[in-house]
Amino acid sequence: MTQPANETRLAAAAMPLGLFVYTLLYGGMTVLAGVLAYKQVQLWPTELAVESGIFAFLLLVVISSTLAQLYGEKIANRMVWFGFVPLLVASLLMQLVLKLPASVEMVEFRGEDLAAFEHVHATLWRVWMAGPAAYIVSLLLNVWIFSRLRGSSDGASTLSLMARGAIASALSQAIDSVIFITLAFYGQFDITNLLIGQVIAKVALSLVLVPFLITGGVAIARWLDRR
Repeated sequence: MTQPANETRLAAAAMPLGLFVYTLLYGGMTVLAGVLAYKQVQLWPTELAVESGIFAFLLLVVISSTLAQLYGEKIANRMVWFGFVPLLVASLLMQLVLKLPASVEMVEFRGEDLAAFEHVHATLWRVWMAGPAAYIVSLLLNVWIFSRLRGSSDGASTLSLMARGAIASALSQAIDSVIFITLAFYGQFDITNLLIGQVIAKVALSLVLVPFLITGGVAIARWLDRR
């Protein structure tokens, strides 16, 4: 076996399994968040609303914080920047699919489905443009706050981990909401209820749910790394 082949195998083996699994999940969530964002869901029993991409985006926050905790701030920031790759590929593929002609059978027998598909994805460009702007600002901010709160201590208790995750997520997601909702939907309709609902929902989930998800994410990654 050649030397380059041996080096490739060693590099692959050196990558922790937890980091590998979270890398795959992270790439999928970056694309899914943009697709889900097209639908707004109501926060019952109020008239406030959130865009559905919030659910995938919170997982991005959890994964980036988990990576910062276990593998360092540099690795987490690198993951955030490389998250643009699946976003770019998905956007280019979507434009290609929209330009390609539909089959005769679909035009004849599924015309309504075709019209709905083209309408949704043709008007999705503002979401695709707003997503990366909010994504890069909020997730880099999340990793920075999470890492700064850790200080110089290498170890961290579970309560400290949960508190850092909650604070970093709440602050970064409030900023994300303002950027994304404004760029994606301003001018299409009154964004007041959506913006308020988005901020409230993200901050609330950051304080209530994210700490447990990060704790679980760290535990799962450590378990995978021992495999």
